[in-house]
Formats: sequence, structure tokens, C-alpha cells
Amino acid sequence: MPFQKVTRRVVVLSLAGFAATPLMAETTAELIAQKKLSVEDAHDLALEGAITLVDIRRPDEWALTGVGVGAKPLDMRRKDFVAQLDGLVGGDRSQPIAVMCARGVRSKWLSRQLEIAGFTQIIDVPEGMLGSRAGPGWLRTGLPVVK
Repeated sequence: MPFQKVTRRVVVLSLAGFAATPLMAETTAELIAQKKLSVEDAHDLALEGAITLVDIRRPDEWALTGVGVGAKPLDMRRKDFVAQLDGLVGGDRSQPIAVMCARGVRSKWLSRQLEIAGFTQIIDVPEGMLGSRAGPGWLRTGLPVVK
């Protein structure tokens, strides 16, 4: 069996005797289909080019925490937000787009609005940068940021 890149999405699913067999927990398509991603999966998929990860917070929030590596900063309050988002995905509204805010409240709301606007693969990152009930968030997980 050829060597395969192992990412954080690897889990031990079965034990045969004393040997553990790592298997991919979920494929990229399965992760995207869930419409929610952990910050780790969002980071990995953005770096792989499988999704466009968009940090929808305000510029003052980006200045305080930085922007996650792999994420595109785009303030959701911009009047031309949808046009700018279209530009990020080359006008292809069927491309997978993950949205992230501070704690998952704005990203959940915006996910629904973008689906209404005709984007077909919107994914929420409910942990956000600061953490929520969904998880510890980008910063406490220790994922890299750009200031």
C-alpha cells in the first residue's frame, strides 16, 4: 500500500489483535456534505484547496486576533459582500464555501442567507475564532494566524 498523507482527520476505527489500523474518518465530500466543519478540518480543507474559507468578522476583530491561515477576510457588513464572495469563487456558486466568525452566531445566520442567495455548498464553522459550545475555536486549538 503506498504511503498516504495523514492529517488530523485520521482516527483509529478498528483493532485487530494488538495492531491499530488508521483509516480516514470521513472523505472530503462527506465532511463538506455535513454543512459544519471543525476549525481543524476547515483549516486543512482550505489549505488543500477543497473549500474557500471566509472569515466574515469585522476588520477590528481581525486586527485583535489575526486571520486564520487559509482564510480570506471578508467583512459580512459590506454592501458588496455577495459580489466579493462571488469573486472569491470565480462566480461559481456551487463551490464549497465555509464561513467563520468569532463564536458561530453570525456564520450560522449568514450560511442561511447565502443559501437563499443561491450558493449551494455553504458550510458553517461554528467554533469560530474564539470558541463556542461546538468546540474550543481556532485560537485555543493553536491553529496559525496571519496578523
